[in-house]
Amino acid sequence: MGKIAFIFPGQGSQKVGMGQDIAEKHPLAQQVFAEADQSLGFSLSQLCFTGPEEELRLTYHTQPAILTTSVALYRVFEQSGLEPDYVAGHSLGEYSALVAAGSISFADAVRTVHKRGLFMDQAVPAGLGAMSAVLFLERERLNQVCAEVSKPGYVVEPANYNSPGQIAISGHAEAVKEAGEKALAAGAKRVIPLVVSGPFHSSLMEPAAEQLEEVLQSVAIQDARVPVVANVTAQSVTNAEEIRNLLVKQVSSPVLWEDSVRYMIEQGVDTFVEIGQGNVLSGLVKKVNRRVHTFTVQDSETLQATIEKLKASLSIKEV
Repeated sequence: MGKIAFIFPGQGSQKVGMGQDIAEKHPLAQQVFAEADQSLGFSLSQLCFTGPEEELRLTYHTQPAILTTSVALYRVFEQSGLEPDYVAGHSLGEYSALVAAGSISFADAVRTVHKRGLFMDQAVPAGLGAMSAVLFLERERLNQVCAEVSKPGYVVEPANYNSPGQIAISGHAEAVKEAGEKALAAGAKRVIPLVVSGPFHSSLMEPAAEQLEEVLQSVAIQDARVPVVANVTAQSVTNAEEIRNLLVKQVSSPVLWEDSVRYMIEQGVDTFVEIGQGNVLSGLVKKVNRRVHTFTVQDSETLQATIEKLKASLSIKEV
């Protein structure tokens, strides 16, 4: 087995009931949910375990909910003694990665992402912004389409380079619609409007980035113990100040997920463990490179199975 990366999901992977099984079976996970409730001053655990779904779907609830579930699973998984060579997370998931790398305390992270969700929600009035997923159009061509459509006050930009053949675009609703039509004319297989509350990872999120910068000034950030592959650069970072700056930029910059996965593979990673609700990232990783191994840790059953499989392959390597 080569190197191992722990990866953490972002918004969109939430569902009612997430984290409940691990919290019921492991006091360590239960503690993480209790700490989230205490740090936020409302029952996030209740929202995760029983909903209602329309409350959980609100960006400022979704973000701390996904982070808390990921960290609860990670804390139990960590007891196995398995350690990563790299960590990374998709958008919001980068905060889970930073908690795992010892760069930000969980209490600070959960409060920060709750505010991040509020700022992102308020940055653009409801209905003005939109996002769409564009399937199977070359990156350069889609960048070109966005550049052709965009003008001041009418913005559309690539937001998430998720995998070969899947790129999300983001911006003003009408501009996103026009770029989607042009993308289809240019050869895209499909364009799917995304159910999101705003034009995330576009320059329209600048107001949210500025507010987040203020909040992050007062958050204690340490150098990371493990290299964190940043969304903004698709390069690894350990320096505390650099991490702080990248978290600010991340809000209004595209998520370079495909590039991040390629970077980790170039560094010798051949095993990716997705820790958190769902298996979206494992699917994206496989689209980048079919030969790597992916595992998910999303409840006590998958947690146990992943630990056993990884320990078995490690002991084979040691023999």
